[in-house]
Amino acid sequence: MRSVRIRILATLAVLAVAGVGAWQLLPAEGTSGRIRVGTTDSVTSLDPAGAYDAGSWALFSNVFQSLLTFEPGGAEPVPDAAERCAFAGSDLRTYSCTLRAGLTFPGGRAVTAEDVKYSFDRVKRINSDVGPAPLLDTLQSVGAEGLQVTFHLSSSDATFPFKVATGAGSIVDRTKYPADGLRTGNGADGTGPYVLTSYTKDDNAVLAPNTRYRGAVKNTGRPVELRYYADADKLNAAWKDRQVDVATRTLPPEVLAGLNTSDPGQRVSESDSAETRNLYLNTRANSPLHDTRVRRAMAWLINREQLAAKVYDGTVDPLYSLIPTGITGHTTSFFDTYPTQDTGKAKRLLTEAGVTLPVRFTYGYATGRGAAAEEAAELKQELETAGLFKVTVKGYAWSVFQKQWATGKLDAYGVGWVADYPDPDTFGSPLVGSGGTMNTGYSRKAVDHLIRTSRQYADRGEATEAFRELQSTIAQDVPVIPLWQAKEYVVAGEDVGGGQYLSDGTGVFRLWRLTRI
Repeated sequence: MRSVRIRILATLAVLAVAGVGAWQLLPAEGTSGRIRVGTTDSVTSLDPAGAYDAGSWALFSNVFQSLLTFEPGGAEPVPDAAERCAFAGSDLRTYSCTLRAGLTFPGGRAVTAEDVKYSFDRVKRINSDVGPAPLLDTLQSVGAEGLQVTFHLSSSDATFPFKVATGAGSIVDRTKYPADGLRTGNGADGTGPYVLTSYTKDDNAVLAPNTRYRGAVKNTGRPVELRYYADADKLNAAWKDRQVDVATRTLPPEVLAGLNTSDPGQRVSESDSAETRNLYLNTRANSPLHDTRVRRAMAWLINREQLAAKVYDGTVDPLYSLIPTGITGHTTSFFDTYPTQDTGKAKRLLTEAGVTLPVRFTYGYATGRGAAAEEAAELKQELETAGLFKVTVKGYAWSVFQKQWATGKLDAYGVGWVADYPDPDTFGSPLVGSGGTMNTGYSRKAVDHLIRTSRQYADRGEATEAFRELQSTIAQDVPVIPLWQAKEYVVAGEDVGGGQYLSDGTGVFRLWRLTRI
């Protein structure tokens, strides 16, 4: 999901002065020195088979362990629960891993290859409508013997190791998680750097270092408490009141734009990110946006520069293609095809389509996610230019919103996409491939062929041409309209270090890198 390399741009402020308040020097009373991290992301499920979103995977990357993981800024996965992994043969259809010896679950039971097989099998078997099963589309079967795990793929897939390193590859205790359904309750049993000691939905998750952990992380860090806030304003209020030590994902745009690097009471880090936000369009026959010409007309009306400046105060960059800047294969296909806002061309397309004007449709978004409401209002205004469209805007709580698009009940919806792994493939199959997780109903054999073709190259640079052609096709068919590319902001108290390593846009949330200074 996001050279395919995400580098840290800068740590903008690391300042220390005398006279710092007690909240900055001493752990908050009753928290046992925990570092409190505030976010507007939410957790869909504590079961890795039932969640495919940034908030859930941020927690998974701390509580669970995968065979592989990503180091900060790393372009290739490295062993974590595995001692080693490699493809067998040159056809990229058999992938084997040797499990690290001595791994144990919180209850003390030894981790076996059977647990790994069980974990992957249940993701595919359960196939939750908001789960990560689509990510494992090439996984045909899993074999387990001793400490050896062997994955058999239905087609060549050079990106499979990247997928193993994601939340979809989280290893669960087969004695604690049902084979055919999601685990309920507020517990989680993994072998990650942290143990989940308590969890209250939409409120907080308390994490303690896992003394049994063995893997890629060398130091498991300090106790941490994740605090979840309903919206950016509430997170900002908590930050101002020093209820949290770290604030990330995401403060209001005006706050991010006004961050003062000379403020002695905080550390601010800003980094590149391949997180994107797109407008997804329901292409099914019963949708008012079914006709390609209607969707192309919408593309002629979107003003990304205005959206980025007016709604986000310049804290995001306009995006003109499916694959963002900094990722192999990035193009500007939507700028090349729709270079300026043009109501005349939009109207001609709608006239050719023979639709009744204005075209009426419903636009959905998740409440509490940054400036999503303001963004929806701006997009509504842009699309209703010249009376060509009539947009009904509806906001939903995150879990409800996921179900709305997963069941095809929305005509259009704005969703942010945090890369699963640092490869352009993460912007292909999940977003525009047949049966992809964004559930637009879009399916085209040529696009699926390009996705399969791109996976045949172990040297990912050789897949560039396939991705360029893919993006050109998407600009013509318009099942999705790219809007903007984010930057990663983390704000921490001046006594907290490591914020710049917390997140790099790959779905890994490195709470263990946070320290008290």
